[in-house]
Amino acid sequence: MLFSTSALVAHAELDHELVYRLKASVVKVHSMTQTGGHGVGSGVVVAPDTVATNCHVLANSSGVSVSKFGDSVSPVGMVADWKHDICLLKFQYLELPPVKLGTTAALHYGDAVFSIGFPGGPPKPQTIAGHVKALYPYDDSLIVRTDAAFIMGASGSPTFNQTGELVALSTFKSPGKQAYFYSVPVEWIQTLLGKQASNSIQADATPFWDLPLNERPFWMQVVIPYQNSDWPAVEQIARTWLSQQAEAAEAHFYLASALHGQGHLAAAQQAYLQATKLEPNYLEAWSGLTLLAQQSAQPSLQAEAERHLQQLASQTQ
Repeated sequence: MLFSTSALVAHAELDHELVYRLKASVVKVHSMTQTGGHGVGSGVVVAPDTVATNCHVLANSSGVSVSKFGDSVSPVGMVADWKHDICLLKFQYLELPPVKLGTTAALHYGDAVFSIGFPGGPPKPQTIAGHVKALYPYDDSLIVRTDAAFIMGASGSPTFNQTGELVALSTFKSPGKQAYFYSVPVEWIQTLLGKQASNSIQADATPFWDLPLNERPFWMQVVIPYQNSDWPAVEQIARTWLSQQAEAAEAHFYLASALHGQGHLAAAQQAYLQATKLEPNYLEAWSGLTLLAQQSAQPSLQAEAERHLQQLASQTQ
């Protein structure tokens, strides 16, 4: 990466009373594999007698249950959207309170969020705070990338905004040590709520994030080349992306990064500025512009970019 922004972001103080209330709606999901193995994920109550989780938590299982406060209960049916990796487990007499559903459309870059789940399979749910790093339009909603890191066992963890509304489910991450963490939107959950449950837990589609690389969204294709500073590859992906989504701030940012990395500073500057025009709270774009201004000896541009960085940093504290 060209510029690190980690030092600029501070996590907002969580409302501990709110977190305590929300934990009552978060469950551990257990799947028994056909070979006798045991998988663990997370889930959240989204309607009476209904738990949302990721379908991949249940894949290839011979049995499913959820546990809370030491009790375990099995669902009586399921509504599945395997492509989008969201499954709703249906129960009888699940005496747990549903959370309030929000919307990803109300999220902004830099917004404080937090997730509650079972990363690593602990006995009690854990809370991880973070911020919205990117929002990607996909299938009539928005995929949410945050810096609220998660590990195995956290799949299906609810992601909440600061008022405690459910906005997404923690679902998948990119490979490598500098992983990006993605959550699928609450709107896809809402679409499933009115559908009929079935008794089948057999997958009928591959999750979109697990397709062959060239079939995945551009914002997934670009991550590894970007992290490896493979600027020609990043430029090619970004230009193809822009040919299909000319107003994608993320595509302009990656094009700017690629041009910057190849020494084309004037063109990179225009691409950075376009990214910040489309998404004024784009921390990484302002960071790249700051570094470029330093390298090209543009003190007024550097001062403007630094002012935006400080403003964004103060908003996340």
